[in-house]
Amino acid sequence: MSERKLFGTDGIRGRANVEPMTPELAMRLGRAITHVARRGKSRAPRIVIGKDTRVSGYMLETAISAGICAAGGRVLLSGPIPTPAVANLTQSMRADAGVVISASHNAFADNGIKLFGPDGFKLPDSEEAAIEALLSDPKLDAQGKSGASIGRAERFDSAVGRYIVFAKSCFPRELTLDGLKIVVDAAHGAAYRVAPAVFSELGAEVIALGCKPNGVNINRNCGAMHPEHVALEVKKKNAHLGVALDGDADRVIFVDEHGAIVDGDAIMALCGTRMHKAKKLAKGKLVTTVMSNMGLERALQAVGGRVLRTAVGDRYVVEALRKESLSFGGEQSGHLIFMDHATTGDGLVAALQVIAIMVSEQKSLSELSHVMERVPQVLESIKLPSRRPLDQMPQLSSRIGAAEKKLGREGRVLVRWSGTEAKLRLMVEGPDPKVLKALVADMASAARKDTALV
Repeated sequence: MSERKLFGTDGIRGRANVEPMTPELAMRLGRAITHVARRGKSRAPRIVIGKDTRVSGYMLETAISAGICAAGGRVLLSGPIPTPAVANLTQSMRADAGVVISASHNAFADNGIKLFGPDGFKLPDSEEAAIEALLSDPKLDAQGKSGASIGRAERFDSAVGRYIVFAKSCFPRELTLDGLKIVVDAAHGAAYRVAPAVFSELGAEVIALGCKPNGVNINRNCGAMHPEHVALEVKKKNAHLGVALDGDADRVIFVDEHGAIVDGDAIMALCGTRMHKAKKLAKGKLVTTVMSNMGLERALQAVGGRVLRTAVGDRYVVEALRKESLSFGGEQSGHLIFMDHATTGDGLVAALQVIAIMVSEQKSLSELSHVMERVPQVLESIKLPSRRPLDQMPQLSSRIGAAEKKLGREGRVLVRWSGTEAKLRLMVEGPDPKVLKALVADMASAARKDTALV
């Protein structure tokens, strides 16, 4: 399999109109996607394209569409719509691929491209590698179409309405949101139309924030990256809860009625324990990443469930869910995947599952979130002059071993490199925050000494 250099853990991402995130690359990518999607088919491939609200989305959308049409494909342009909506529509429309133009929670100057297969799941590493290899293959240019075989692009005008209907279908029919006041922050992003509509059509009084995109304000002091603004509005308006989405609405952070922020770990504990008791948590397992708090594990163990951990990245959570035929998982950051409803993280679907529990049990979010007792956790990222394999950093390895021995079964140590830069991520959990801070400082000092010797 060819090595992936452009594709990271969540598609291709970078500063818009700067290598590699250029219209030239986007056009070739459109050609390559169409070539791969055509295999084994006699008809023209159908490809759904969605985007968030970044100004650069127009440029990349046009370029990808041109590449698809040049290769004889048919494009369905949905306009601004959440990432999970593209996944859902690709599957429900029997399309051959889905493309999302979004850099998720990043600032507006960045952009990215994510790919979904006809089953609505993100493409596996092997298929992304095959597409990437095609980008530099001269044969790709020779496969362009002409005459009546050139493809066409058309507006997918019903995309937003279809997704709203789908999202509402994930909420129990016997329940309503009547009487609930909800603050919804769409981060001036892809869900600025659909999020308020879904909650209001189910009966809630919606206080909308971050629903006035102008191309450059996506994620700016709003949404899941800045839930403190939702917290202030919840308290100011005496709302029952707040829902903060990120720019492409594939993740969500909650705020309870007191203005306290409730992250993905607490929500996984809440939903996971309820699903297990209702025998809806397949095999009694919940999938999360190595970053999730030990309190989540303990909450599941208390009801007889188990936690399976993966590498950081929602794609690895989904891979584990599929491999083991499991039903629920997610990340501390708010990517929550309910496999009975969706093929990827979906902030709106996740919010509706949480609110359904609130409504059916007649309890506030603050009451429900106490299902998990968080273990003290200290995180630190240190920038170093170079990256070295951890097993080639003897002083750090020694301090990691000492920290693990000190914490024993009462704690946990995680040390890893950032996936994109020379930053070392240090995380420790345990009962005493003072001890944790000292252990992190000790490991950080050792890491600096190791890299200084290079």
